[in-house]
Amino acid sequence: MILYGRNPVREALRGSRRGVQRVWATEAAQRSEDWLAEAAELHTADAAWIEERAGSADHQGICAEANGYPYADPATLLAGEQALVLALDEVQDPHNLGAVCRVAESAGASGVVIPERRAAEVTAAAAKASAGAVEHLAVARVRNLADWLAAAKDTGAWVYGAAAGPDAVPYDQPDYHGRVVLVLGSEGKGLRPRVAAACDQMIALPQRGRVGSLNVSTAAAALVYGILQLRT
Repeated sequence: MILYGRNPVREALRGSRRGVQRVWATEAAQRSEDWLAEAAELHTADAAWIEERAGSADHQGICAEANGYPYADPATLLAGEQALVLALDEVQDPHNLGAVCRVAESAGASGVVIPERRAAEVTAAAAKASAGAVEHLAVARVRNLADWLAAAKDTGAWVYGAAAGPDAVPYDQPDYHGRVVLVLGSEGKGLRPRVAAACDQMIALPQRGRVGSLNVSTAAAALVYGILQLRT
């Protein structure tokens, strides 16, 4: 995988999740980014070459060749008694996946679960959108999300689906102590019926404006930090 951008490359170098074989950077980037000296193999390249290598103009003068993303074992995410896991139901935009992962890692969540099919993977674009958070966060892929949610409930976890509707309660009503899984769907379709049926309760953020819904990463940030506040 070719990673690009300051934060994704820096965090991949500093993390122990996957190896970074070589890094390319412009002379300007090497002057401004002291951490590039941590690379085992550093090469100078111009911005046009890096853009072609990265496949994106959003490279900030840096790209790196790294191993593929090491997904976590989904069975390990709920090991802690106060584990908080985010599950994404068919979120297909890698930028949204990366933004949710950035929220989850910043908030100290135990991990993120994504389906193997019809969902974004941890690509270079997702790593860039996460500002390198995916290098420290456990991200797991599961064959069937509804089945994984059922298994999560067997561990004692409570599963909350984020969705507006008559069956949803305000997000600040439940008691979020213990193992918690927060399920978020794509902006267009929301939660699929079988995934929604696997949830113990539906929760909703207050909607006081004219826009009917939030971007999935924005909703994730509001709900995750709301849960942390309610836990304390």
